[in-house]
Amino acid sequence: MTPPFLRKLLAEFLGTYALIFAGTGAVVIDQVSGGALTHLGVGLTWGLIVMVMIYTFGDVSGAHMNPAVSIGFTVTGRFPLKELLPYIIVQVAGAISASITLRLLFPQNQLLGATLPDGSEMQSFVLEAILTAILMMVILNVSHGAKEKGITAGIAVGATIGLEAIFAGPICGASMNPARSLAPALVSGHLEHLWVYLTAPVVGALIALPLFSVIRER
Repeated sequence: MTPPFLRKLLAEFLGTYALIFAGTGAVVIDQVSGGALTHLGVGLTWGLIVMVMIYTFGDVSGAHMNPAVSIGFTVTGRFPLKELLPYIIVQVAGAISASITLRLLFPQNQLLGATLPDGSEMQSFVLEAILTAILMMVILNVSHGAKEKGITAGIAVGATIGLEAIFAGPICGASMNPARSLAPALVSGHLEHLWVYLTAPVVGALIALPLFSVIRER
């Protein structure tokens, strides 16, 4: 029998792999097919894969699939500090594995869905921080309180991801996830502006915590 913590790590690896494979894969396929998916289709893909993975692995690992979310949960005391680094390692490993798969499938594609600012770095930094703060607020709220909230968590979080990807994606990429940006950047070799997408989501997740505490905690 697989020890419980190893099952959690495997679930996080598989969930993050599926997230990056489908999400950045949609970006790549839209590019190589001449826009067949469209920007709306890419945004919907991100939202749907997040929803599906939450319902698939949520009861095993929590389906964080995002180092910024794991850090946020750790700071709130909802996630053990000793499990944080292993979670981040398997999330990044799952993401990189997905990007390598896409590189093998689409060797002609240059960016592999990497996130790059359309405007200034600071503009994208602020956008990413705000987007992640909104996402973290949603995650904290649907994982807190009544059981019915937990049942609909996948829909709420997936809808948030899809919404933010649709409206903000053309400007900043709407990453909200350091692993999501790190993997295609490393595999494609496009490391420019990467600091924005490694730091802004963590800042945004941390901004959400005191706001949630004021609104919800007693």
